[in-house]
Amino acid sequence: MGAAALFLALVLRLDLNRVLANLPEYGLAAIIFGAVVGIVGFVLGMNRGVWRYASLPDLVAIIKAATIAVSIFIVAHFLLVRLEAIPRSSMIIAWAFLIVLLAAPRAVYRVYRNWRDTRRDVRRDGGVAKRVLLIGAGDNSETFLKTIAERSGQAFEVLAIIDERGRRTGRFIRGVPVLGSLEKLPQIIRRFDRQGRRPEALILTRTRDDYERHARMQDLIDIASEHHLEMLRLPKVLDLRELGSEMDVRPIKLEDLLQRKPLQLNLPKMATMIKDQKILITGAGGSIGSELVRQIVALEPASLILVDASEYLLYAIDAELRRNNPQYDLYPLLCNVREREGIARIIDMHQPDVIFHAAALKHVPIVEAQPLEGLFTNAIGTRNVAEAAVRAKVGAVVMISTDKAVNPANVMGASKRMAEMFCQAMDLSAGKTGTRFVTVRFGNVLGSAGSVVPLFEKQLKAGGPLTVTHPEIERYFMTIPEACLLVLQSAAHSLEEPEERGRIFVVDMGAPVKIADLARNVIRLSGLRPDIDVNIVYTGLRPGEKLYEELFDARETLGQTDIEGILVAFPRAIECGVILRIFDEMRRLIDAHDLAGALRLLKSTVTEFNPGEEVLAMMKGGPYTLPPELVALTSDTGHEKSDAGDH
Repeated sequence: MGAAALFLALVLRLDLNRVLANLPEYGLAAIIFGAVVGIVGFVLGMNRGVWRYASLPDLVAIIKAATIAVSIFIVAHFLLVRLEAIPRSSMIIAWAFLIVLLAAPRAVYRVYRNWRDTRRDVRRDGGVAKRVLLIGAGDNSETFLKTIAERSGQAFEVLAIIDERGRRTGRFIRGVPVLGSLEKLPQIIRRFDRQGRRPEALILTRTRDDYERHARMQDLIDIASEHHLEMLRLPKVLDLRELGSEMDVRPIKLEDLLQRKPLQLNLPKMATMIKDQKILITGAGGSIGSELVRQIVALEPASLILVDASEYLLYAIDAELRRNNPQYDLYPLLCNVREREGIARIIDMHQPDVIFHAAALKHVPIVEAQPLEGLFTNAIGTRNVAEAAVRAKVGAVVMISTDKAVNPANVMGASKRMAEMFCQAMDLSAGKTGTRFVTVRFGNVLGSAGSVVPLFEKQLKAGGPLTVTHPEIERYFMTIPEACLLVLQSAAHSLEEPEERGRIFVVDMGAPVKIADLARNVIRLSGLRPDIDVNIVYTGLRPGEKLYEELFDARETLGQTDIEGILVAFPRAIECGVILRIFDEMRRLIDAHDLAGALRLLKSTVTEFNPGEEVLAMMKGGPYTLPPELVALTSDTGHEKSDAGDH
């Protein structure tokens, strides 16, 4: 191409007859110039580029190579023959020809490959592509259009782009028209419908936060539902080099169903607690535990001790970590926190600096049917971890609790409240033990195992109906990553404030969400209409289930922290000696399989516990009565403090 560029430049600058008359001289010059171009291109690595993905950086490299080659040739020619015979302007023309001749084959090949791949995909897919509208006339839309035009395996036909800000209406992005703002979306859909090209989906190209600066997400969901359109989204950043053969288009995130912005916390502050420390996580294979592990790994701990009672869950999180983070020391250990000697042996052997206690039985109906199992794991298991941590002089234990522990109506919530009380008492006596205990309380977690949204999605795939227990039931929701950030941030804050003991950290979760509204949004995001395409069936409250959850008890004193979105509660406290005697008695009752006695002790300890009829019936069985000393201790309000800080 270098030789051809100079030869064409000479023909253009002089004339063909004159060039042919001096062909040996001009031919030799063209060959030498071609050799210079070849050497420069080789040194710059132009031969290593993949023509299939030629783009603007390749054009810049071509211009650079052409400029260097022409400069070298001019200097060499001047030193040898003082630029005689070859007009100087011909070198500028040769520079331009060289750029065209090097760039054109790459561009032609790329266009050909795109055309060939598109035809192949059309034949493979039977010529059917999903018609979509892009929401957002920005960089992500341009990258998406570019990618589906170039890569194989795409099944989208982009009809138009909707600009929610309305600034680019009437313009084009890669040949696709920007037709209007969100207000005109119904008209645009009907226009394509009349043309026989009805869109099947809307693709949100912006992040939720970016989009909601100019429009409401709920309005978009309502329009999609009304017109029977599926709602999809693009990743936050589209980087062509990181995409696989399939464009990464997914359903709208569960976070988009929240009626508030996801919590963003201070990662550097958390890193000081984790970096170069030995961290142990119980329940490491569960929904919360596994996400905790992922976020802790990013903060560079010295080692991770993963404890879980499930072999498969432990294997899964261990395999994921070894694949993505092979540099860390990982210790996957099978153990149930109910095994006092087993968990103590693990903690003594590994001497962790911080323990995150996420192991628990959390499903209300299952624990309601088997109260002793819930008490054994949630209450006694917490004690086993706490006491082993104190003996091993662990720096801190972070216990993960639930909003169901507030005025509990079920055994699961009451058992977690007992665990809170034990950790609170241990933290108040931390001046003697040295181990800090931090309790973190949050609401329902979107996407966790057994949570409502995956159940709705499964029911939707089966054709419905979606089941909700009561039309008015509502819950606080947060995402799994958000819940784990809360745990880490609260722990870091508590450890920085050693004088603040016996407190419970709670996220400000905004307004609760009605489960029925959540079900309707799940249906809408799938392009279906609630109560028309998919019904919602109300099945009645389950045993132990409340209509409304609470994050704080009315008797708890609330306080602010210096962390946006995190509050602190000061619940009533029981002295450490008293709680130890209560837990000793609870363990004895569990070992004796005395269900009625264990439930009565639970009720007398967690006085705000309001059990349902089924649990009340269980409490009536058997001859058990509380020992006189425990009756006095658990009913003695003199042990309660309005502010745990007084201790």
